[in-house]
Amino acid sequence: MHRYFFNEIGGQLKPDDAGLEFPSIEAARVEAVRYAAEVLRERPTLIWAGEDFRVEVTDERHLTLFTVIVVGIDAPAGGRSINRALKRPA
Repeated sequence: MHRYFFNEIGGQLKPDDAGLEFPSIEAARVEAVRYAAEVLRERPTLIWAGEDFRVEVTDERHLTLFTVIVVGIDAPAGGRSINRALKRPA
């Protein structure tokens, strides 16, 4: 079993000082998604506060193993498609 730390980053850093043990990195990845979903269920406005929401997972040496990122993106106003908005006039 390895210990993984799930640090929440959404406006401010909330470090995980305890961590959880999982048998594999795959199991820790599943838990990271579940953790992100739980946080966003309680505070859904985090992704609309101007920053992305992240769960950064580290090992016991505090080395980052992977990150789950959730971003809210508004569509361009006025019915313009993103492709038309990005094209420059000829």
